[in-house]
Amino acid sequence: MRLLEYQAKSLFAEYNIPIPKGLTSTNIEQGRKDATTLGFPFVIKAQMAVGGRGKAGAIQKCQNADEFELKYPDIMQKVVKGEKTRAILLEKMADIKKELYLSLFLNRGKRCYTIIASGEGGVEIESVKNQVIREVGLGNVDAKTAEEVGKQIGLKDRPLSQFVDILQKLAKITVEKETELAEINPLAILGDESVVALDGKVIIDDNSMFRHDELRKFQEVSELEERAEKSGFSLVELDGNIAVVGNGAGLVMSTLDMLSDNGGKPACFLDVGGGATTETVYEALTLISKMKKVKGILVNLYGGIVKTTTVATAFIKAYDDKVIDLPVFARMSGAEADKSKEMLKGSRTKMFDTIEEAINAAVIEMNKNG
Repeated sequence: MRLLEYQAKSLFAEYNIPIPKGLTSTNIEQGRKDATTLGFPFVIKAQMAVGGRGKAGAIQKCQNADEFELKYPDIMQKVVKGEKTRAILLEKMADIKKELYLSLFLNRGKRCYTIIASGEGGVEIESVKNQVIREVGLGNVDAKTAEEVGKQIGLKDRPLSQFVDILQKLAKITVEKETELAEINPLAILGDESVVALDGKVIIDDNSMFRHDELRKFQEVSELEERAEKSGFSLVELDGNIAVVGNGAGLVMSTLDMLSDNGGKPACFLDVGGGATTETVYEALTLISKMKKVKGILVNLYGGIVKTTTVATAFIKAYDDKVIDLPVFARMSGAEADKSKEMLKGSRTKMFDTIEEAINAAVIEMNKNG
């Protein structure tokens, strides 16, 4: 999930990374109120999940009310690289003395986070020659490393100490929010020597979203996720091809992690909850059937309050009604587990004694079918 600029900056603010004063709106009436609150001059910035906004005229300076009335609706209608403006950020102009670049990204090949910093900001980092690149393991950055990076890009005195603080806080975001990328471009040194994040880009690993309810406010909830919530269970859509189903958030979380660690690609996190009924499980399977990318279902269920036979009955009904026609790899233990295995014998549900066995079978099957 890629956050919009104002969303990334709200995350920065939570971690006390300095940002300019700004207000976000989705209509000109609210925009006028924000303009009055901020006071002229300010910058009007289209909020969209693509780069190149400045070159496309989607970021413009605004000096007075007449300019505002012309530029706000124009920017609201902007389309850049196929992406429409979703909101508008009005932000106070900054007295920029120098622009820097700073980011931490997840290097999956090396299984570590990498710092990229430069004494040049505001442009595509690929075009910058003088880059400092430093691998930092799982993302934690100590003060010594941060200071070395700052000095390498030419900082000293007050800007250096602030850079160290900002880099460590950005690293904390990458670790605690499980980001694939946390970028500040430009990170600006102002006329008074203070250092401020003038722009922000944060990409959250979609496969970690089930662990971060606090980030759901940034997520555009899909129709299926909304329908699941109304039906009394939790669904988070992901990018893979194996739907992960269980009862209890902790159990589903650990199952999803185990699947990912074994090379599987989760298509969703689905927790039917402790009060699941045949009807709610049937509805869950109905929603899964509408996710075209799903090619198989992995079930890890412990029968306590919810009997495993309740789940088995829902699966049989879903097969009979032709709601699903997918291979299911299931580990069910607890209340009436033996009876459930007997009920599902001969169906497309393959039962396993351990979740490890179920995961291995699911991954092999998915790889075989591409």
